[in-house]
Amino acid sequence: MPITPTYPGLYVEEILSNSRTISAAPTSVTVFLGYTHPFKTRPQHYGAAVQIFSFADYEREFGGLFNVDWLADDVGRAVFQFFANGGAVAWVVPLMPQFHDLGGGPTVDIAAPTLTVGSVANGIVFTGREPVDANHDLSVSITNLRASVGTTPLDLADITVSYAGRAETFRRVTLNPAPPAADAGNTIEARLGTAAAPVSSLVTVAPTAAYPTAWPAALGATPLDGGLPAAPFTAFSPGDFADAFEPEKALDKISIFNLLLTPGVWDPGVTSAALAVAERKRAFVVMDPPADTVADPTGFPLPMIGDVMSDQVAGRIIPKSQNGALYFPYLRTSDPSTGEPLVVPPSGFVAGVIAREDTNRGVWKAPAGFEALVQNTLGVTPSGKMTDPRQGTLNPLGVNCLRGFPGIGTVIFGARTLVSANPAFQQYRYVPVRRTALFLEQSLVASLGWVVFEPNDTPLWVSIKTTIDNFMLGLFNQGAFQGTSPSQAFSVTCDATTTTPDDQANGIVNIVVAFAPLKPAEFVIIKIAQLAGQPQA
Repeated sequence: MPITPTYPGLYVEEILSNSRTISAAPTSVTVFLGYTHPFKTRPQHYGAAVQIFSFADYEREFGGLFNVDWLADDVGRAVFQFFANGGAVAWVVPLMPQFHDLGGGPTVDIAAPTLTVGSVANGIVFTGREPVDANHDLSVSITNLRASVGTTPLDLADITVSYAGRAETFRRVTLNPAPPAADAGNTIEARLGTAAAPVSSLVTVAPTAAYPTAWPAALGATPLDGGLPAAPFTAFSPGDFADAFEPEKALDKISIFNLLLTPGVWDPGVTSAALAVAERKRAFVVMDPPADTVADPTGFPLPMIGDVMSDQVAGRIIPKSQNGALYFPYLRTSDPSTGEPLVVPPSGFVAGVIAREDTNRGVWKAPAGFEALVQNTLGVTPSGKMTDPRQGTLNPLGVNCLRGFPGIGTVIFGARTLVSANPAFQQYRYVPVRRTALFLEQSLVASLGWVVFEPNDTPLWVSIKTTIDNFMLGLFNQGAFQGTSPSQAFSVTCDATTTTPDDQANGIVNIVVAFAPLKPAEFVIIKIAQLAGQPQA
């Protein structure tokens, strides 16, 4: 504060520096949007964004992985592969799984499978916590019926619950309303858990009206019924995603994110909305291809990915935006819960590799090449295997191929955005160039809030330029830009040439930041020639 001198001597006055600092924005915070576990996702999470830092967090909040034919677990598997490939921070926006009548009928909620043992007045209702269908049974087996000491009814039993290769066994489960001290903690609710306080990962229990006091004389393995929708219904509907993309909803509650995924979903309405959100939030969409597209039609009479990308297949339109990239094909892996082979969308793998490359090299490094090795995969699907000539037709269209190389493994071998084929967007043809621009935008917007309401004149302009120059110089020293000197790599202009007197009168300050982006060495050409006039040996 100003000093009023009153005595002869020295006075010290501290002056605030005009230079501020800019904090680098994160580059690989990833949002996953789609269907999570239908029965284990915490109800309060629907319609909200939940931050997680590991797959263990996902299991705790959303119930982990599941296997059922009528609802694909694309989100859970994408999250698993994201963390397995180097991802660190993610947000999950779960959607309530419902079934929509293809004929325009009502929406139907998914019903949990149930099994009732006993009568309406005195019975036990087992409710499944996993989805079931004809290929994934959930069964309850009640065996080893016996009476506890000093009682006549069969009030003790062993309960085994099995599902998809998993089994849980609970010994000495009692129905005795006043059990002996040895079995005081073995009541059926204490052992298996209720809907409000689950214990078993497969079922919960509740009475029909009251619990029976004895087990039936014989009850073998019995499957739980329900949960499977009627045939005319489909689990996926673009309308399920519409609400999440609306302004002021879940995605806008996240202050900053960089990558947006809708795993396994390629519907034009959904991907268009996702790209629109990415453009508004300065983020980047990692897009999956249509699941039934192929690179080689031999033996696979399905749509070619190149035809789909170039809008030559009716009903198959891939929206184009500089804020997105498409990766092809699907990848083979093993189910972490059962070990069975699976085919899963590539976006979760790719997002993890992008996060790993951002950490190791920086957002300006293309997430592609032999360094962009995809972990935890058995290779690409047979219909998506690539050759150099085949990729040569797809690369200009903006299809980023995943390829397997002998002795190396499966790698990401493309780094083009969705607008690669559009001459009007050639400055953002490459993924790292666009993501670097988004990184700079997010960093500057987040750190220049102090400028608002400052006096709009030369001292402010000098302070802004100094602040941004320091930030850009730090990035230059990390190798983020082209050029051998800072003047070749970037420029920052904020003075009377960018902010006119009319701008000042209207409260506007204009800042122009330019940078020379690093573009990947996509084509390496080796020229070999003989030296002329050499003596013969």
